[in-house]
Amino acid sequence: MSTVIDVTMVRVCTLNDLEVERGRAALIDGDQVALFLLPDGTVHAVDNLDPYSGANVISRGIVGTRGEAPTVASPLHKQVFDLRTGICLETQGKPDAALRVWGVQVIDGAVHVETKARP
Repeated sequence: MSTVIDVTMVRVCTLNDLEVERGRAALIDGDQVALFLLPDGTVHAVDNLDPYSGANVISRGIVGTRGEAPTVASPLHKQVFDLRTGICLETQGKPDAALRVWGVQVIDGAVHVETKARP
């Protein structure tokens, strides 16, 4: 038995609109999404909503790594999230939380993001 997943993507910007290791926010179907271009050319998309503060600030976070994981640290309370999975790697003593993650494809220099977050 196979499962068909309906995935719709929307063009949000060009690759040239993004700066390496600097976040940008986009509004996709009512959700604020934070986009990050990494030095290797990959683009990641996660919730812009910080689950700890309730503020839409993740796109202003500090990009880095933890081992092999590309990360972003919240600019407010410095919790660190894995950009691939959304999982909080450093909770700063708070309960576990995660960011939702959106699929991203770069097609002919345009950044396309899925309209629904991945579970």
